[in-house]
Amino acid sequence: MKFLLKIFIISLILLSCKNENKSDVDVTNIEVDYAIERFEQAFYKATSESLIDVKNNFPLLFPIAVSDSVWLAKINNKDEQDLFNETQEIYSDFNEMKKQFTSLFKHITHYNPTFRAPKVITMLSNIDYENRMIYADSILLVSLDVYLGKQHEFYADYPLYIKENNSKEHLIVDVANAIINTQVKPFNNRSFLSKIIVEGKKWYLLDSYLPLVSEKEKTGYSMKKLLWAKQNEEQVWKFFIEKELLYSTDTKLNKRFIENAPFSKFYTAQDNQSPGKIGGYIGWKIVQSFMKQNDVSLQKLIAIDAQSLLDQSRYKPKK
Repeated sequence: MKFLLKIFIISLILLSCKNENKSDVDVTNIEVDYAIERFEQAFYKATSESLIDVKNNFPLLFPIAVSDSVWLAKINNKDEQDLFNETQEIYSDFNEMKKQFTSLFKHITHYNPTFRAPKVITMLSNIDYENRMIYADSILLVSLDVYLGKQHEFYADYPLYIKENNSKEHLIVDVANAIINTQVKPFNNRSFLSKIIVEGKKWYLLDSYLPLVSEKEKTGYSMKKLLWAKQNEEQVWKFFIEKELLYSTDTKLNKRFIENAPFSKFYTAQDNQSPGKIGGYIGWKIVQSFMKQNDVSLQKLIAIDAQSLLDQSRYKPKK
């Protein structure tokens, strides 16, 4: 009976993940102009004769101080070639991903007409999961080798909470986040409330930019961790209030409740059952409540201060 109950609850969570997505907007007539360039294909297939052409096509990726012998040694390194081959097993054809990029860029343009889609350059980074994406206005560098699937043998020694997002499905979420991080800036207010609202705004923009992506994928949580967050939303909010954390400026709260981590730190024996970034999750729910109560644009949402947003949200956590 307990097993059947758990299956039933997970089924409800899966349904809610779909139902809570923001309704999609019509972006059919929006035009986006961008290119996708496959640096890793050009680089790892290069020879001593053709390397000069690769360097001319991708000058930003070749520091002047590094000699050709270093690049050729990298190209001919067996481990790097293995990584390249494994990546091409999944990403040799990029048409499916291009559709996701196009949809994302169209949605961002819908909400922010001044947005200009960047040139996308795919590459390998020797699985540098802390720098999966590098976005700089007109260029987006995407490290494909970080998205081979969470069960891939190359990630065997990685923490579970990191591997959870090393999937093809999560790639577009990280692309969106890289752009959103430049759009939603922290306020001068250093309170914990202000920080979780900033994170909540970022997750809400994900709702708008990626309306068909599941709540699980947007949070980056496993299903078990997402279930915990949903079931304990009220208790977490009470904890923040009772411990008088909302207006605290203690920077230690960042690691406990905001930064990516295997779990959040309430200092209880059950902490490892919780997901990391639970403060951001609560901020997200507050922002969702605010947007249900107030008909404002995303630009106005980004600009509003945390206290005003909370006051106008009528937030009531789910029990």
